[in-house]
Amino acid sequence: MSAGPGRAHPGAAAARRLPAAAVVVVAAYTAAQMLADVASVKIGVVAGLAVDMGTFVYPLTFTLRDLVHKVLGRSNARVLIVTAAVINLLMAGYLQWVARVPSEASWGLGAEFAAVMTPIGRIVLASIVAEVLSELADTEVYHWFVTRVTTGRQWARVLISNSVSVPIDSLLFAVLAFAPLPGLEGLAWPAVVQIFAFNLGVKYAVTLVSVPLIYLVPDRAPTE
Repeated sequence: MSAGPGRAHPGAAAARRLPAAAVVVVAAYTAAQMLADVASVKIGVVAGLAVDMGTFVYPLTFTLRDLVHKVLGRSNARVLIVTAAVINLLMAGYLQWVARVPSEASWGLGAEFAAVMTPIGRIVLASIVAEVLSELADTEVYHWFVTRVTTGRQWARVLISNSVSVPIDSLLFAVLAFAPLPGLEGLAWPAVVQIFAFNLGVKYAVTLVSVPLIYLVPDRAPTE
């Protein structure tokens, strides 16, 4: 049915109402999730300690999630968390397939591509599970704060919600990715504890640095 002369299409009106900031923070959140999962495939050594290299990017997603929540509400934040997890699973599967496709002979880097870009299954799956559960927890704590505590003190929203979600993420990732679980080989428990502690410290540090990001978009009344 035509909208008629002089009348805007409802879809166009809805598009105009969507804040540009929402598009930016959703894109930034998804990009940070993907970059962190790709980087997590490399286990580096920083300050003499082993660490997956996604650790330095991933904590930003908690504050970016808070921005999404602030602009679009709790329900949309939940949808984004699950959607980003599905995208990361599809990315991992696509890279697996690309690595298996025969390489053109003159290129000569097929083995190197497969070695670098083929995600380690257990690490990627552990990362995605930890992301979903910790980010959903972050969503609930953030929503509780703005609806039950105060709509002010935006910095406190970030610190309190991240203080719950960061330990959940660090613990789940360290155990699911590296621990000697039933039926799975893994590192010794002291090494798992070391990975957990290092992840926790780095993620808290990045959280503190990222707190000012919450002020990049205007505050709005809490919504579902």
